Amino acid sequence: MRTGDYRASYAQDEALFVTPVQRAWLLALIVGLAAFPWAAGSYLTYIAVLLGIHVISATGLNIMTGYTGLISLGHAAFMGVGCYAVAYAANAGVPFWIALPLGGLASAAIGLVVGIPSLRIKGLYFAIATLAAQFVLGFVFREWEPVTGGVRGVNLPAPSLFGLAIEGDRAVYYIVVPAAVAMLVAARNLFRTRVGRAFIAIRDRDISAEVLGISLLRYKLTAFAIGSFYAGVAGGLWGYFFRAATPEAFSLGLSVFYLAAIIVGGLGSILGGILGAAFMTMVPEALRAIVAWIAPWYPPATVLLSPMREIVFGALIVGFLVFEPHGLAEMWRRVRRFFHLWPFKT
Repeated sequence: MRTGDYRASYAQDEALFVTPVQRAWLLALIVGLAAFPWAAGSYLTYIAVLLGIHVISATGLNIMTGYTGLISLGHAAFMGVGCYAVAYAANAGVPFWIALPLGGLASAAIGLVVGIPSLRIKGLYFAIATLAAQFVLGFVFREWEPVTGGVRGVNLPAPSLFGLAIEGDRAVYYIVVPAAVAMLVAARNLFRTRVGRAFIAIRDRDISAEVLGISLLRYKLTAFAIGSFYAGVAGGLWGYFFRAATPEAFSLGLSVFYLAAIIVGGLGSILGGILGAAFMTMVPEALRAIVAWIAPWYPPATVLLSPMREIVFGALIVGFLVFEPHGLAEMWRRVRRFFHLWPFKT
């Protein structure tokens, strides 16, 4: 049981993983992630890759919404910008390790433009502005055929490293998961800096933050650019994973998916983005598995229960928000506190 905080230097205070137990768990996690595709089947590897992409994108939205208070309903459109930019670069022969950051930068540039109104409007009104960006970019994806391929979209070549093509879910897994880990660590460190603390100050009280000397326009645009960069990288990985970029993949429904993920997981928490993305990814798969399990005993189950998946999914989210508004991250913190003090009562 912990009885105090014995950090005696700045290096110890800045460390992400303080105790030997934390470092041991981190090592076990790295080993587990590295071995996962070999122990799991193709289906679970596919889900893991998809989850990694969702984690990156949800983390970017959490930076904008959870940490800075900028509600965005156009996150999927920023993913689309990154995906199409990566597709254009990849088809021009640019290596994937250069094309991915370029996709993120292209999305960040669009995010800067969309984020400009944030100085004059906020809350619901700013959310409507980002919703307009979702529809405008969706129109561009469908109609700018020389670049986007129109409704049919464009195909992406398989990424390659040292001349070797990276094909199949297992190979793509070793691109997506390290990228997700690196971007999560970067996001975790961001909020230990002056920039990250400025984001939180703007979220809590933007007028007070401005009085303290924080430039609202600069930091709001920075938050939007960083969040859009994450979305662009996630979109590029999406394109490499599915080997295609189509307008239907980046619809308003996907934007709502990510917004629900960070609310369910926990706003203003890196862990919340991870848990929320996992919840939103796995619950529909679990419901689909239940329907498939019932079908042999009750053949009409597929027809009758398939529409129920969306209803059950929505009910779970609403119920979760009613009974645990702080999200899955808060539930995890309570579990940790219980075991830190066990067997003593809290």
